[in-house]
Amino acid sequence: MQSRSAEVEGIKMRWEEEGSGAPVVLVHGIPTSPRLWRHVVPRLEGARSLAWEMVGYGGSIEEGVGRDISVGRQAEYLASWMREAGLESGAVVCGHDLGGGVAQILAVRHPELVRGLVLTNCISYDSWPILGVRALRAAGPLAERMPSAMFRRVYGMFLGLGHDSRSRWRESVAEHLPLYEQADGAAALVRQARSLDSADTLAVADELPRLDVPARVVWGVADSFQPIGYGYRLAYELGGTLERVEGGRHFTPEDHPEPIARAISSLL
Repeated sequence: MQSRSAEVEGIKMRWEEEGSGAPVVLVHGIPTSPRLWRHVVPRLEGARSLAWEMVGYGGSIEEGVGRDISVGRQAEYLASWMREAGLESGAVVCGHDLGGGVAQILAVRHPELVRGLVLTNCISYDSWPILGVRALRAAGPLAERMPSAMFRRVYGMFLGLGHDSRSRWRESVAEHLPLYEQADGAAALVRQARSLDSADTLAVADELPRLDVPARVVWGVADSFQPIGYGYRLAYELGGTLERVEGGRHFTPEDHPEPIARAISSLL
């Protein structure tokens, strides 16, 4: 995928883009980057795939310093970027983890930008922040001063809990960890954790059943971070379908790209 960037509202926003055709916007979560979608995008034939980078994440970590990088605010950043990128008529929006929360908020606040909605193992309602993130936030200054070697171990262990494929887990660490290490590492992750508040998704929860948008939900059944019960609730309230990924854990776009690509393609 080709890396691109543009100045939007005084912020240098980045994304990775591939292909042409019907637009698909893919939104990652924590602690990943647009590279999360590297196995999904090649499976989206006839699509213009744009993997957007949340402000303050991935290669944009420095852009988040001193800015509001909450999930609710990310939805507004995304809306501004989509209009700047010429997507005023909308796109199929797919979100994982925090990105799924961003996608829900975008669909409620800016329905004209969302032609279809695909959610996979994402935050919703009161399902977050998860225990590990709360612990990191509580540790505060101690976590921020974590030595680099310890941070690498903690980061790798966290990703390992969300993968059912060991090879994809190792690949995932190699893809995402350097983006933290080239910034301020542990301090960046703590800053991200401090921005998380379930009030952002709870604020739009009552509006989800009123959305007039085709929806698909794909969920790793063995996810210990986001239980599948939330996936069933999302599918029911959005009037969409849910595909179970048996044995799948949290990082479905990396371990199980095929069902996610099918779900997206079904809405194109």
